[in-house]
Amino acid sequence: MDAAAAATVVSVNGKRLEPPHERNRCPESRSALRFPVHFALLAWKGRSVEHMVFVGLIRLWACVGDAGKMEVEERHAQKRYWEEHSKDLTVEAMMLDSRAADLDKEERPEVLSLLPSYEGKSVLELGAGIGRFTGELAKTAGNILALDFIESAIKKNKSINGHYKNASFMCADVTSQDLLIQANSFDLIFSNWLFMYLSDEEVEQLVQRMVKWLKVGGYIFFRESCFHQSGDSKRKVNPTHYREPRFYTKVFKECHAFDEDGNSFELSLVTYKCIGAYVKNKKNQNQICWLWQKVKSTEDRGFQRFLDNVQYKTSGILRYERIFGEGYVSTGGVETTKEFVDKLDLKPGHKVLDVGCGIGGGDFYMAEEYDTHVVGIDLSINMISFALERAIGRSCSVEFEVADCTTKTYPDNSFDVIYSRDTILHIQDKPSLFKSFFKWLKPGGKVLISDYCRSPGKPSEEFAAYIKQRGYDLHDVEAYGQMLKDAGFRDVIAEDRTDQFLSVLEKELAKFEKNKDDFLSDFSQEDYDDIVNGWKAKLQRSSAGEQRWGLFIATK
Repeated sequence: MDAAAAATVVSVNGKRLEPPHERNRCPESRSALRFPVHFALLAWKGRSVEHMVFVGLIRLWACVGDAGKMEVEERHAQKRYWEEHSKDLTVEAMMLDSRAADLDKEERPEVLSLLPSYEGKSVLELGAGIGRFTGELAKTAGNILALDFIESAIKKNKSINGHYKNASFMCADVTSQDLLIQANSFDLIFSNWLFMYLSDEEVEQLVQRMVKWLKVGGYIFFRESCFHQSGDSKRKVNPTHYREPRFYTKVFKECHAFDEDGNSFELSLVTYKCIGAYVKNKKNQNQICWLWQKVKSTEDRGFQRFLDNVQYKTSGILRYERIFGEGYVSTGGVETTKEFVDKLDLKPGHKVLDVGCGIGGGDFYMAEEYDTHVVGIDLSINMISFALERAIGRSCSVEFEVADCTTKTYPDNSFDVIYSRDTILHIQDKPSLFKSFFKWLKPGGKVLISDYCRSPGKPSEEFAAYIKQRGYDLHDVEAYGQMLKDAGFRDVIAEDRTDQFLSVLEKELAKFEKNKDDFLSDFSQEDYDDIVNGWKAKLQRSSAGEQRWGLFIATK
């Protein structure tokens, strides 16, 4: 807006008029504020500038009024909903599920186990309800403020947990601007089923405020129902927002806050996974939680950022899937998956860890065909987002998590099988990882790995440049197998499968080129050329004997 227009807005016919806050503008109001163009048109029609400003502001305020009215209606709807479902103030009412008591026994300890250390720290619990988590948090925290907008619920919470001297209780709406919390006050902000009862705009605004309330280095943990309803309680009206998890990830990832000195802060993802208790008991992957840490914007998140922004961008994953096959982003897709999984002697009830699970195709196959429970982990946020989306509508025991396998820990003897397809090439310290695999496997458990390898000796300059550009750590097949032996594994099988690799690449490329028109209906010519050239380059490197493909199977 130019200075003249701005001056006109401030004073029209001697009266001061101030447009509402920018965030409340609707598209029509933004158009109305493009004063110079509209002024020229109306002046040409013989109308005054003052008249135009007045009409424009009336239109703007009408839009703002509609937006404000919608927000008020949203809050009223959510409050009526929870007042109706809070009459009994039981765990069943809070979880909206007849099986709540049994689920709570598994789910609550699992959720608490995902939290960072908060011993002696300041904790803010939003949407605390009747205190299912408040008491547990109060046992360890230095102090905790439990907040909920249903008065009867927070009173019940206080009656149950008020004996904790470090606990305070407040009845307040998290969306209210009257809720004043000092900046940098809390080490941990915790919520369980909160954002799904807020509008999109309310979520975005609350996240901005939460980041300000949080200390630098502090954490935000939240859990939501995504995609669809989980509980079996009957509901006359259900105003809940069952969003795709991508929405929450995007809002939190794009959130930035500034302190008084102008320093910029953002949120770094620590954990993103589905709740295992719901997968186990309901074969339901829609209960999803996130853990974020407040960090300075200058702090580099390294390899994860590279994966999601370069190698495994959303569009890149979808392109890979078109050549590997639906659900797969590794060599041979479902065909090699069937062949390799058949070597594992899987039994119903076996627990499998898939390291580098991608978008979940292999995990769904193992769970559905062998009735196993599969835990799929991947460092790429984009991969896990796709995997969670692909899980909807399936009734199988698969849970997914964004995790770094080099820092992730599991109890000893947790898994019957550890499975990894073309992933460990990214890991520099393979010996340490294989020692972890050995600990995590049950006695007699098996590990199966397929991975890129190289020929013994010094690579050519061209191949060395390729390895460096991709950030790979490649070994020859024999050396790879020796690392598994050194980690304690027995009966190690280390097979050079390069001939199979070449055959699969040729089939994938031929099928892809045959379906060119279909691919180009969804992607660009550049995308097509990238895939074709990439496959031809792999064929050339492998035919020359430099790039190899290995299959490794070993037993604990």
